[in-house]
Amino acid sequence: MKKVLNVIKTVFVWLVVALAVFMMIFTVVSVNTFNRNDRDLFGYKAYIVNSDSMAKTDFDAGDLIFIKEVDPSTLKEGDIITYLSQNSESFGETITHKIRRLTRDAEGNPGFITYGTTTDIDDDTIVTFPYILGKYETHIPKLGTFFNFLKTTQGYFICIFVPFMLLIIYQGINFFRLFRRYRKEQMDEMNAEKAKIEEERAENAKMLAELQALKAQLESKTEAPAPSEEPQKEDTEE
Repeated sequence: MKKVLNVIKTVFVWLVVALAVFMMIFTVVSVNTFNRNDRDLFGYKAYIVNSDSMAKTDFDAGDLIFIKEVDPSTLKEGDIITYLSQNSESFGETITHKIRRLTRDAEGNPGFITYGTTTDIDDDTIVTFPYILGKYETHIPKLGTFFNFLKTTQGYFICIFVPFMLLIIYQGINFFRLFRRYRKEQMDEMNAEKAKIEEERAENAKMLAELQALKAQLESKTEAPAPSEEPQKEDTEE
């Protein structure tokens, strides 16, 4: 059971690590790539859809779309293009609409009549070639909504701050446990060393006592009086 819990804990920690790393990478990449006309990601530009003007047929507000730069002369009716609006009401905004047909503006420059499929109404301004950013290729549903949420205080707290705080807390707990284990091992080693010293001291004291007893025994034998010899009788003449 303990082994299973350790496996679950390890998997959970790695998931949190992966989530935190993914959020960090996603944030850096998205901030430097999404909705940037001068940046691309593997040859594609990424834009967050802000309206449902194409929701009827292709993508919704909040989706992340990818477009690829192409030669405008190769575009045809039915293609979806992203362009910079020259309309007075939305000047400079990035718009992605479908081509209705090829035409020319008042100066004779080639361009396209575009429209949103939701309303099926033609846009007021002809999109000429210089303002076309690229051709729509694909999209990821709602990733733009997630990115916009990530930029909020609540999104940052939930998706970035919390995972990193969990990692910091987990590592702090691990550090405290390792420190306690290290201190316990140190104390065990000190106690073992102390017990060994006490054992050696007791052994030395025992040996010293035995030596002292032996010394005392030898001294007592040395100090004992030697037995006296009887005097020899002299021979006398009768």
